Amino acid sequence: MLADDHPVVRAGLAALLSSLPGIEVVGVAATGREAIREVVTTRPDVAVLDLQMPDLDGFAATRELARAAPEVAVLVLTMFEDDDSVFAAMRAGARGYLVKGAEQEEIARAIRAVAAGEAIFGPGVARRVLTFFAAPPPTAPFPELTTREREILDLLAAGLSNPAIATRLDLAPKTVANNVSTIFTKLGTADRATAIIQARNAGLGVPKDRT
Repeated sequence: MLADDHPVVRAGLAALLSSLPGIEVVGVAATGREAIREVVTTRPDVAVLDLQMPDLDGFAATRELARAAPEVAVLVLTMFEDDDSVFAAMRAGARGYLVKGAEQEEIARAIRAVAAGEAIFGPGVARRVLTFFAAPPPTAPFPELTTREREILDLLAAGLSNPAIATRLDLAPKTVANNVSTIFTKLGTADRATAIIQARNAGLGVPKDRT
């Protein structure tokens, strides 16, 4: 199943893959939500997704497919090869990541690889992944906080209210409020404004982190 918001790219890729032995295109989609519907309906072996799509981007679509159709392997095919996009796609559940412009043989090989349960990356992306894992792990700010608490603090620092954080993280408002109280206690702060200042001084609350 192919999902890309550009009609020419979508049609060209469908024609290219349909011409290859052993590969059948069972559905196409122009948006993230269409992609999820097509996957749920056709149950392909592989979903090839662009990251930038209307309605629901490729990251969110990949996360949803991991829940709704975990047996379907997601291969990202996109223009973006920055670290944030690569690792966000991996965290969402993608098994492969290629940059548009890849050769026909490379795309076919990647589709067959992820269908077989392997993880595969384009050459430039693979170098980024290897460099990332070869580097010493960065020290996370506020090590006394749990991952969830740090995530909530990041959104606090970005200016979101408790209800907005609950919506963003799909949590109950009371759960967010309890976490915020725990954060204040662990940071030794008495109010929201002080916690936000500490978080921003540590680099939280900026767009790169939220991505």
